[in-house]
Amino acid sequence: MELNVETISAVALGIGLSASTGFRVFIPLLVAALASHFGILPLGESFSWMGSVPALLSFGVAAVVEVLAYYIPFVDNLLDSIATPLSVAAGTLLMTSVFPSDSEWMKWIVGFVVGGGAAATIQGGSAITRLLSTKFTAGTGNPVVSTGEGVAATGFSILSLFTPILVAIILVIFVVVVLQLVYKKLLKKRKLTSHQGD
Repeated sequence: MELNVETISAVALGIGLSASTGFRVFIPLLVAALASHFGILPLGESFSWMGSVPALLSFGVAAVVEVLAYYIPFVDNLLDSIATPLSVAAGTLLMTSVFPSDSEWMKWIVGFVVGGGAAATIQGGSAITRLLSTKFTAGTGNPVVSTGEGVAATGFSILSLFTPILVAIILVIFVVVVLQLVYKKLLKKRKLTSHQGD
């Protein structure tokens, strides 16, 4: 696998699409499926099924149900608990489907580590945002958070098809910020428990 502009763009596209599944699981899958169906996004041979009509219908229905479910109070927090493994699976699938490698093993390893990792981090950030919104607004701010996530998932997925490197850079910065916030939160929690133990 040569490290050229095409490879970098493909990896960036994979990061953009897989990280977007951290906001919503099925919107990026639907965007990738539509792009594949209309010949905008060339997927690996073993992933051509993603552009099929049954896949489009499945992803479309799942995306609508997921978006609507996030507007139901407290169901949104419940969904976050199952969204994490789903987003990791979707992120892995999307990264693997666009990663340019002849080795299937390499594709899936990179897909899981990079795609799944990006999806899990973004999803973790979304879940924290929703929990904070529930805590401080008693759930009334959650529809705003849900709308923002839906827009982010759609926007980043579509932009990834046309400006993958730019989107990947933005999302990598976002991931770093989320990881820093989580680390600070854990550090604060550890300090509190050590003080209580004294």
